[in-house]
Amino acid sequence: MTRVGPKAAATYPSKLGYPCASDAAAADLHGGDFHAVIVPGGWSPDFMRRDESMIRFIQECAAADIVLAAICHGGWMLCCTDALAGKRATSFVAIKHDMINAGALWTDEECIVDGKLITSRKPDDLPAFCAAIIKAMAP
Repeated sequence: MTRVGPKAAATYPSKLGYPCASDAAAADLHGGDFHAVIVPGGWSPDFMRRDESMIRFIQECAAADIVLAAICHGGWMLCCTDALAGKRATSFVAIKHDMINAGALWTDEECIVDGKLITSRKPDDLPAFCAAIIKAMAP
């Protein structure tokens, strides 16, 4: 597992102050070098989408057709790319219109799998979200 951020070895706190340290900078990576990428929820995607290297990385992931998963507000990162165009997806309800404007066919469901795109709405949906990722990664 590699935790990707705008900068390597930087600590990014959650809105509750829980720290997450990045292992690598998005500018040093290529989306096609991964089997899957999971975009977290909460407010971190709002900060991640302000960094052009993060947007480029997620766009490369979408173009490489790897498993690309996002939960809650994680869809904000996908909105900065063409990953949602014509795809069924869900998200936290507050970003529903952002998802639709980015081309998603938005539905209020616990977890949606459309090809290699996996989306969920909120932390309560984590069991279905994680199960979908595991299934998508199975040989």
